[in-house]
Amino acid sequence: MSLRILYGGTFDPIHLGHLAVAAAARDALDAKVYFLPAGDPPHRPPTGASAEQRVRMIALAIAEQPGFLLDRRELERSGPSYTVDTLRELRAQLGPDEPLAWLVGDDAFSGLSSWHDWRSLFDLAHFVVAVRPGYALDNLPENLAQACDGRWESDPSALSGQPGGRLFRLAMPPHPASASGIRRSLAGGRGDRGWLAPAVALYIHKLGLYQNR
Repeated sequence: MSLRILYGGTFDPIHLGHLAVAAAARDALDAKVYFLPAGDPPHRPPTGASAEQRVRMIALAIAEQPGFLLDRRELERSGPSYTVDTLRELRAQLGPDEPLAWLVGDDAFSGLSSWHDWRSLFDLAHFVVAVRPGYALDNLPENLAQACDGRWESDPSALSGQPGGRLFRLAMPPHPASASGIRRSLAGGRGDRGWLAPAVALYIHKLGLYQNR
């Protein structure tokens, strides 16, 4: 079976850094990437754009990107957008054998042990961890480091051979874009700093998003 990569986040707004991470994962693992915008992210304050606005921006950003798809399931489910619930729902839909991988940045992965029912995540999917230069993942919390012991794979094809439970480091070049930086820049009247896909930048401009924060 082919690997399915799941990329969750608020995407508030989606920017070129998000697209670069997704493209690197798609190419390294020869897999399609599904963007899953969070409806009610438990670890973050309320989003600056509505759920439908964030969905629209993702659709605009990925429209001409091969292998990128949009999955709305977290927006259509009530309550907090817990990753473990999303993966359980996908497992019920796809069955126990399809390879799934959750794409996450190194900083978010370092905090994995604070996620809801985090130990169950390894039974449901692989993790693809986008690692920035100089970030070695050597200082994980002890409980997370123990849970990760023996799970790391250097061969990306290994993730396609089993449904979950493995970890893969995805080396990423640095990218200056951040959603919070874009929101601050837009609120201050300084534009998007070239960090947005043109169609997304135009959409934000037309609706005046993030302008009055």
